[in-house]
Amino acid sequence: MRKIYLVILFACCLFTKAQSNQFYDDAYQTIDNMLNDKEQYSFKNAVFSVENAYYQGKLNTEELNRKIRFLANFCSQLVDNRKLNYTEKDQTKVSKYAAVYTVMCQTTSVIVKNDTVKYKPFTYDFEDVFGHKELSNLFVSKLLDTQKGNCNSMPYLYKILAEEIGVDANLALAPNHIYIKHNIKSIGWYNTELTSGIFPIDAWLSASGFIHLDAIKNGVFMKALNNKESLALLLVDLANVYNRSYPENDGSFALKCAERAIQIYPYLPNALLLQAETHTKQFQKMMKEQNTKDIQTTLSNPKAKELFDQMNKEYTHIHKIGYRSMPEEMYLDWLVSLKTERLKYEDKRLSR
Repeated sequence: MRKIYLVILFACCLFTKAQSNQFYDDAYQTIDNMLNDKEQYSFKNAVFSVENAYYQGKLNTEELNRKIRFLANFCSQLVDNRKLNYTEKDQTKVSKYAAVYTVMCQTTSVIVKNDTVKYKPFTYDFEDVFGHKELSNLFVSKLLDTQKGNCNSMPYLYKILAEEIGVDANLALAPNHIYIKHNIKSIGWYNTELTSGIFPIDAWLSASGFIHLDAIKNGVFMKALNNKESLALLLVDLANVYNRSYPENDGSFALKCAERAIQIYPYLPNALLLQAETHTKQFQKMMKEQNTKDIQTTLSNPKAKELFDQMNKEYTHIHKIGYRSMPEEMYLDWLVSLKTERLKYEDKRLSR
């Protein structure tokens, strides 16, 4: 009887694990279908597919969609009920950008049943900025639930809201950071920084000291990502949440996500790093299996030597295209500098 019980228990464990992995496979397939134009593009659906995989199918997407509809309707009302001091042909588009910005970053007076109330915007959460304690602190669902977010969830929600009201929003990358880029007729490209709620010039980004000129030339940083490149970024997110859920995995899923992302965006730093770091973990696992800390001993294995050479080639490539890592403490100081030195870095063209 005990043997039968153990067999059943073992089978249940296998089934649970299989079900858990299925959520990640489904999320990958959703994003891949959008990349292949087999499924209608929706950044919102792609984001929630990643978060739902982490929560093992328990994400309340119905409630999240209700909140997004409310915010999108609020944006539309702002567009309809106020007039910007802007007269170019893309006035409607700019009005929508301004509305999303207002909802994300500005306290606004709203009339509810003949009473004026203050709508409070989303704010930056300095607690667990990188999701080390809890990965869900980077999620849009957490931002919608708490009104507090970071440089991952806030630009994602901005892009979602922009698309909900019928305009594009381009994500852009800096070291450890995501922000928004827009292109309008009056001034061309400009940056929207949601963590501080201002429009910084490119000099602020390069002032960090960690954006090499080659990284700008190659589109590693400061490039306006198109929709498919943004989906590639979500594939990296998917791999990261998978690794958090299954820390002892063999790396195959992460590599699958990284390689697909690199196909779409060859210079996507997050994907290139994910690929190299996954190969590093696989090499370290080989060393552990051989019960040695001596790299040369491990390299006597042809497979380990091939993996080691591949890993070094990847890190060399990452450095060659201009990527430089930014220490987390310096990143936070850099982020705060945008508020403390606002007059120095704010785009004066947008205050005219």
